[in-house]
Amino acid sequence: MARYFDVHPRDPQPRAITQLTDLIRSGALIAYPTDSGYALGCSLGNRAGLDRIRAIRQLTQQHHFTLVCAELAQLGRYVEMDNDIFRAVKAATPGQYTFILKASREAPKAMLQPKTKTVGVRIPKHTLTLTLLRELGEPMSSSTLILPGSSDPLTEGWIVNDEIGTEVDAVVDCGECGLEPTTVVDLSDGVEIRRYGAGDPTPFE
Repeated sequence: MARYFDVHPRDPQPRAITQLTDLIRSGALIAYPTDSGYALGCSLGNRAGLDRIRAIRQLTQQHHFTLVCAELAQLGRYVEMDNDIFRAVKAATPGQYTFILKASREAPKAMLQPKTKTVGVRIPKHTLTLTLLRELGEPMSSSTLILPGSSDPLTEGWIVNDEIGTEVDAVVDCGECGLEPTTVVDLSDGVEIRRYGAGDPTPFE
């Protein structure tokens, strides 16, 4: 069974954050809350973790995984952005968007969409997630926790634990979580909204 972490939403306990980052660095797969529902996350380069996410969500090899980052400077290491794209991403972050962009050489190859060499990136507006990422010191490889047969993410820690507690190593609960998945905007070749979600799509239409 997963370890269950009950963390304060606005002032996360340092001990819990340290324990979680230690787990992530050791190869664990965690379920954690964001501003757009729960997500599954593991360390960069953790191929086994990505395979576990695919199994839980029944995803194909074509799925766009997301690099969840703490800040724009961190995000910029892993994707290619011209000035126009940089300004568009900067204006919308942190927030409830996932952007699909061309990957840089530093992006983990296991995460890339095989044909287009693109990857999803995002900076959430969520205290616990950002605290965890800053302590970790690098992005997490992640995917929204939408179970097979559903179109909405899980949003309650105890439900996550009941549903997949035997398939992940830790479940983080802080009582605050977004209810809709992110709006997904593909900026890799023009502008295309791939999924309408919590983020206002107007700037990209």
